[in-house]
Amino acid sequence: MRSGYTFAPYQAPEQDPFDQLFDVFKELIVHTSGDFDEAMDWLKELDREYGLSKPDYTLDDFVEDLKRRGYIRDEEQKGPGGAALTGKMEQLIRQSALEQLFGKLQRSGTGQHATPHSGQGDEHTGEFRSFRFGDPLERISMTESLRNAQVSGGIDDLRIGENDLVVEDTFHKAQMSTVLMIDISHSMILYGEDRITPAKKVAMALAELIRTRYPKDTLDIIVFGNDAWPIELRELPYLQVGPYHTNTVAGLQLAIDILRRKRNTNKQIFMITDGKPSCLRNSDGTYYFNSNGLDQNIVERCYTEAQRARKLHIPITTFMIARDSYLQEFVRRFTEANQGKAYYAGLKGLGQLIFQDYTQRRRNNAS
Repeated sequence: MRSGYTFAPYQAPEQDPFDQLFDVFKELIVHTSGDFDEAMDWLKELDREYGLSKPDYTLDDFVEDLKRRGYIRDEEQKGPGGAALTGKMEQLIRQSALEQLFGKLQRSGTGQHATPHSGQGDEHTGEFRSFRFGDPLERISMTESLRNAQVSGGIDDLRIGENDLVVEDTFHKAQMSTVLMIDISHSMILYGEDRITPAKKVAMALAELIRTRYPKDTLDIIVFGNDAWPIELRELPYLQVGPYHTNTVAGLQLAIDILRRKRNTNKQIFMITDGKPSCLRNSDGTYYFNSNGLDQNIVERCYTEAQRARKLHIPITTFMIARDSYLQEFVRRFTEANQGKAYYAGLKGLGQLIFQDYTQRRRNNAS
């Protein structure tokens, strides 16, 4: 097995055999970047060590159930027995990441995009208030109003008065466009520490949060190594680190270009990285690399892009998964140039930090 992971025995007596194996499988499939065969090899090893399967429910039974439930499909190019994830499985992975990192969001809890002002908005709260002069008639809840009339007048003398009328409250929501930048340089898996998997989980959770709860918001995801390029939502589980340096400038330029084309005014960039910028692409298409310390030419270009984003009213929040003092100084100056934010985040709390920053900015823009 690949180094850097620790799996403890998983006990869930309330679950049936499929669900118990499925919880472990969902974790493994993210760690293996969507490689079904590798995930199953890991699952077999864990089964030998911890006895996850049962005599009457083997791993072969589990694979057949995955197919029957539409989570995997046979893929001929992988040879006999080869399998690939379906779109249904990819969505379920995102949903699992959302719940794992952000928890079950309550309507009245952290994560609401509503302003503190109620009135004629586009988001229903599920709460009712008395009708007020000026409320649109279509907002009147007839069910609740009839119930009030019945309580006050009885069924034999059912009359609806003005005091019986109630409307469902709504909140205005501000729209937000976000670009999430993910560093996929080689350092994201150096020294036996897997930093790319938490970054992928954050991206999947944030994407699912926006897609399901705030569909008017937009999220674009880009990755950056020697170059930068956008990726589709469905590609996230398969994202891998490459033999790349860190071209932060290319990532910022692409992120800014994407956001400049968005019509709404609320825009932001989240950047997850663990290393120093070490690469630039020259105008002739060649690359300039320098992995020794902080190259002044490269960092100055980063500061220039940070200032450009600031002029366009695009704040950048940097999540630095490293604590080297010279890197912290770079992030400090970069954040100062943009007037954004920076977190020196551990892997464990990365998702919660991004969630809090996202929702806080949403509330600030809506109020």
